[in-house]
Amino acid sequence: MRYGYQRMYINGQWVDAHGGNTIEVFDPALGSVIATVPQGGEEDIEHAVQAARHCFDSGAWPGRPERERERVLLDIARIIRRERDVLASIEVADSGKPLADALADIDEAAFIFEYYGGWITKLSGEIPPVGPLAMSLVVKEPVGVAGCIVPWNYPFLMAAQKIAPALAAGCTCVLKPAEQTPLTALELPKYLEEAHVPPGAVNIVTGYGEEAGEALVKHPGVDMVSFTGSLTVGRHIQETAARHIKRVTLELGGKSPNIVFADADLDAAVDKACYGVFWNQGEVCSAASRVFVQEPLYQEFVNRVKESLDSVRLGHGANPATTMGPLVSHEQQERVMGHVQAAYADGARCVAKGSLPADPALSQGFFVEPMVFTDVNPSMRIMREEIFGPVMAIMPFQSESEAVALANDTPYGLAAALWTSDIKRALAVARKLRAGTVWINDSQPAPSEAPWGGYKQSGNGRELGRLGLEEFLETKHIYINLDRGE
Repeated sequence: MRYGYQRMYINGQWVDAHGGNTIEVFDPALGSVIATVPQGGEEDIEHAVQAARHCFDSGAWPGRPERERERVLLDIARIIRRERDVLASIEVADSGKPLADALADIDEAAFIFEYYGGWITKLSGEIPPVGPLAMSLVVKEPVGVAGCIVPWNYPFLMAAQKIAPALAAGCTCVLKPAEQTPLTALELPKYLEEAHVPPGAVNIVTGYGEEAGEALVKHPGVDMVSFTGSLTVGRHIQETAARHIKRVTLELGGKSPNIVFADADLDAAVDKACYGVFWNQGEVCSAASRVFVQEPLYQEFVNRVKESLDSVRLGHGANPATTMGPLVSHEQQERVMGHVQAAYADGARCVAKGSLPADPALSQGFFVEPMVFTDVNPSMRIMREEIFGPVMAIMPFQSESEAVALANDTPYGLAAALWTSDIKRALAVARKLRAGTVWINDSQPAPSEAPWGGYKQSGNGRELGRLGLEEFLETKHIYINLDRGE
């Protein structure tokens, strides 16, 4: 399906890029162009930030009563649910993910607007005791204009994760979607208008990170930056934003461990270990791609994982039989295969699949077969670098302390999983793992009601849950002198 030329959205208007340039958008399963979007740059970001700034400073959005803003977000959720099939089909064509996964993303995005809509009338401050002759009020206020930059692996869901709490807090925002997957984000303004979001409250500028994204981070009219993406870009954003002492939240990469103890439920552990690496084609920041299996269970675990890959069906996401779609781009396909070649060079052994698919029907798309490596050690690049593709590495361990040490031997700390039937061990190990989320006897659930974010170089700040909302809020102390001089 072709979607033609899509304009970007600034101050309630559909506009072209100031320079007139465009970006081609590909269907990654077919390798063909399905749309073009404006290549926004510094002047377009200037226009968008001015619009967001005016909407905020004038009170057009933050000045609306809380009950009204709550109804607006609930209306956005209702409209998303109404349009879920349309959004999901666009997401499949744009990102390559299977339809069932796209539908789940759209449903969760709708819930996120509902969840944060409900918070708007629940926010409150506090009155700390400061003595009988004074009163202190602690109130929450919106940060201001938020610059939101989202990645290509969950285009619509990640946009919702940033826009919904920003609006709930009373902020206005400028969203820069990934240049590879901008199409569902460009559907959102129609829903915002129907829900009566004022012009300038949400602006969407399409473009490249080094142009539009850079200008957004640098702009002095942007009060905070919320970014999800790679460690390299996140480090640059933090350094750049520091010039204006902007608030920055970063959800960056991961190299998540999955520890399987000998007393684990083997069927469940194998099933979720595969899900934790191969879900969404492995294009998941929390992918538990380092699998550590206790020695008595190791060989059987490897054999079972190999067998499970026989059920994987590569194909276009619109095909109901497809269980794994393509990677998002040719560039990403080459990047993943570069990591695979590095693993071979380092001495790792591929025990399942391990190449580009031979099926000529898939030759034009950006597909990579799921693969499993053994004979790995912690110093190998396959065990240290984020691959962002369907690549699993399995390594045996002996003791609990060794498993914890191996799991924590990484500069990342986004998530971790562990499998055991011993609840005391589970909780003890969970406390020792240096990760923002620890799953016990599961892998990858990220409920929107709970916080999400990482330790170490996986970022700072949190998204989702109450803490995700507070990232968009300032805390103000108002002191009242009650001394009447008596």
